[in-house]
Amino acid sequence: MLQLMTRSVRIAIGADHGGFETKQGLIPFLTGLGHSVQDVGTNGKDPVDYPRFASLVAAAVSSGQADFGIMIDGAGIGSAMTANKHPGVLAAACYNEALARNAREHNGANLLTLGAGQTGLEDAKKIAAAFLSTEHTAERHIARVNLIKEIERTHMSASMPSNLSPEDVQRIAERVKSMIAGGTTGRPSGGAPIPPEKLCKLIDHTILKADASQADVEKLCKEAVQFNFFSVCVNPMWVKLARTLLRGSSVKVCAVVGFPLGAVTPQIKALETRRALRDGAQEIDMVINIGALKSKDDKLVLQDIRGVVEDCNDARALCKVIFENSLLTDEEKVRACELSMKGGAHYVKTSTGMSTGGATAEDIALMARVTAPKKLGVKASGGVRTYADVIKMVNAGATRVGCSSSVKIMEEAKALAGK
Repeated sequence: MLQLMTRSVRIAIGADHGGFETKQGLIPFLTGLGHSVQDVGTNGKDPVDYPRFASLVAAAVSSGQADFGIMIDGAGIGSAMTANKHPGVLAAACYNEALARNAREHNGANLLTLGAGQTGLEDAKKIAAAFLSTEHTAERHIARVNLIKEIERTHMSASMPSNLSPEDVQRIAERVKSMIAGGTTGRPSGGAPIPPEKLCKLIDHTILKADASQADVEKLCKEAVQFNFFSVCVNPMWVKLARTLLRGSSVKVCAVVGFPLGAVTPQIKALETRRALRDGAQEIDMVINIGALKSKDDKLVLQDIRGVVEDCNDARALCKVIFENSLLTDEEKVRACELSMKGGAHYVKTSTGMSTGGATAEDIALMARVTAPKKLGVKASGGVRTYADVIKMVNAGATRVGCSSSVKIMEEAKALAGK
């Protein structure tokens, strides 16, 4: 029979993707015991960085918003290290009830970290209950914990610059808070995890709609120069104009090939590629032969990719392979990644933006994981309309983003960064 705490406490709880399911199981258990629980995320199984969420939990404890914190990652160790960087936080990684009680009674721990890879949900409940039910009251233990706190205060005062004004300290605190909070919810608040000057270099500013006019392309190129985007992505007929308009700037020209269906022969794609390169394209986004991929005709798919890649290599241009993931199974996505690597492509890309679905964080994570051995880039395209969308894709593993809402995204980023 577990000894449960008789008083209600405020608990901040967080997890990375590995600890998400454990967190979701602990929340109703803790609220059922009468505690108030603040969930700081993550909110799904998309890959995320545990230090962000460990810092959010620790910040709640450090600021007094929560009495205790619980953070779950794969092992519990890294989150404990992160949390202990916050003033007043005493985090302990515990793998059984005895350690949890010891952490509270002897060490006055106020933040529990758990390893989902080491501890099942039922054991996690028991450990959390033991941690919360144990009081830190023995004077000999309190004296030792006070020594820990004194060491912390000494080092903090020694490392704090003496010429900082209270306003400087407040600005630093707010900036740290915004950096920690960045990317943890669907709608970022308080600051930009990716500064605008770096964000712009992840974006291919895109216009691929059928009715795009010359005026539209001119506007696209003007915006690309204004916001210093990495490239503009256009249909082949607009490459020469874009190259002329962008001359003297750092913005590159990207052209699509075999767009949007990918259902032309390898020879036609190679011909399109060579013409676009002659007109001034520096990157080619080619649509994979989707029908051949689904028919398991890997030989044709590979020939298709290699033909474009070879022409790109001759022109010192990059080749991205577009998959159209909404039409593919996970097995087909993996095979498309493997064939792209074998064919020498430089990037893999989620979608054309013209089919039944666009980029998802799950697909980005899958593609990044499969192509990691060859260090291919991963481009998220289709449905990326907000700054939050970009952050979600980048956190999942995207190294480039294609979107037509680029200006709006940059304006959001600048507003969040206070620029």
